[in-house]
Amino acid sequence: MHHFPPSILRPRTLLSLLASAMLAACGGGDSGPLLKADRQPFPLVEATVAQFHAAMGQGDVSCRDVVQGYLDRIAAYDAEPSAAHPASPALRSVIAVNAAALARADELDRMFFGHGTMAGPMHCVPVLAKDNFDTADMKTTAGSLALANNQPPDDAYVIRKVREAGAIIIGKANMDEFAFGFTGSSSVGGKTRNAYIPDNSAGGSSSGTGTSIAANLAMIGLGTDTGGSVRVPSAVEGLYGLRPTLRLVSQDGIVPLAHGQDTAGPLCRAVQDCALLLDAMVGYDAARTSGQRTAKAWDAPLVANAQAYAQLTSRPASYAASLQAGGLKGARIGVVRGMFPTRTAANGAFLDTLQAALDAMRAAGAIVEDVDIPDRTTVLTSYASLSAYEFRDDLTAYLGSWSSSGDGHPRTTEAVADALATLEPTRVANFRIYVANGTNKEANPVYQNNLKPRDEFVLPRVLAALDNRDFASGAQRGAAYDVLMYPVLQGFNGSSVNSGSNNRLSAFTGFPAMAFPAGFTKASAASTSVEPVSMEMIGRPFAEPTLLRLGYGWQSIAAPRVTSPLAPELPRKS
Repeated sequence: MHHFPPSILRPRTLLSLLASAMLAACGGGDSGPLLKADRQPFPLVEATVAQFHAAMGQGDVSCRDVVQGYLDRIAAYDAEPSAAHPASPALRSVIAVNAAALARADELDRMFFGHGTMAGPMHCVPVLAKDNFDTADMKTTAGSLALANNQPPDDAYVIRKVREAGAIIIGKANMDEFAFGFTGSSSVGGKTRNAYIPDNSAGGSSSGTGTSIAANLAMIGLGTDTGGSVRVPSAVEGLYGLRPTLRLVSQDGIVPLAHGQDTAGPLCRAVQDCALLLDAMVGYDAARTSGQRTAKAWDAPLVANAQAYAQLTSRPASYAASLQAGGLKGARIGVVRGMFPTRTAANGAFLDTLQAALDAMRAAGAIVEDVDIPDRTTVLTSYASLSAYEFRDDLTAYLGSWSSSGDGHPRTTEAVADALATLEPTRVANFRIYVANGTNKEANPVYQNNLKPRDEFVLPRVLAALDNRDFASGAQRGAAYDVLMYPVLQGFNGSSVNSGSNNRLSAFTGFPAMAFPAGFTKASAASTSVEPVSMEMIGRPFAEPTLLRLGYGWQSIAAPRVTSPLAPELPRKS
């Protein structure tokens, strides 16, 4: 446990302010700061971890205050309208709340205010996790009625690590059922609504995480990304969403879609909170289902131990501590113009917002140049996601990893399909397509083409663009780029998300990518609401520090977030 002053790693200026506040509040000895009896409600809208911890250090807020505040917001804004909340926008972003959350909050308050200690750098940070992360204290449904009673015996590796850092899993977020697609709909949770324009798409498959964090129903969110499922909801909700390098984060205890592309990632309103969550998520996992392989290749062996993992990932001591407000200065950014949509009357404001962001980065000291990826169209459109082929065997392996005697969960993918035939007859046909594609996949030439042949074609071409080299000759065209940038989507959001194929670049390479808000603007002159316009940056393997540094630099100069109009601060209870 951490004693005062707590070791909460932050950008230097934030760290000094936080440490000063906590030291002032704590008089030393074995007792912590005094919790003020006359404290005012802590504002949760757009709250960051640093603001929350600083307020705790001054005795202005307790862990229970904050957890209860988010539970109140979920009741007010996520559920269907009721007598208590007749104006609820019914966001449908949360599948379930954690019945043990307040009891854990009380434990953390006794630790902090009674003894001056913190459970870790995420002390009492309320986190909403997509409902495909195993949680020992909550069911894990993946949005499906067939898994409504699915009770894993322990936490996913990521969940365990986040709890060990002091966070509270406040609930489980809605998602595209079994992470199929970008519609944001599940049989358990219904269709998630967008936090800015309710009838617009919430993206997917981490739709509930995206909407809930944009609407300030938790402080930070956890999602998963197989082919865009962190970045797309982040784009349509104006969030920072990081898909880490494949192999950095353990896949153990996450309902799988495709082991060759799956990874967990944070969705946050502030870059520094994404970095803090990533610090908690990463680490060596000895489980055979970790996915932490020595190379991207599907048949590469798992890393042998923590030392081998550290050498592979070049993990810094702290992602959060490496952030700098001037992070854009001197950064080299390659803009892939071929991944932008063609200008039309309908998308002019969308493209203008992207260009304004690039111009602002250049003004902040970044070198911004146009670049292309060799054979870009083939890279993005001539290969397929592994999800259609790996899901069947991966889900069966997951379901068979613990006994069903306690919860009666199905043990195979075929058993799930049989259950869906009765429980969800409108969804079973699509599910059976995944079952059929995954049967005897080793003999399927399409699947085989998307393993080694895909890697051999895609990886060197994307690296050539990052290195600023001519692909054919190998000649250097100029200094290498830190990242490549392009839009997440192909235009404004609507009732269905216009995702295009850009999201495949990170999924196919396994390289890390982060979606970030370029700004908010109106889709048309007649519109009364603004909506997010987002970009994505991709870096080399294990370049998460670079992505976070540039993202924090952008946040520092642009402050691009806009508060959700559907979920304002709740009035103070009398």
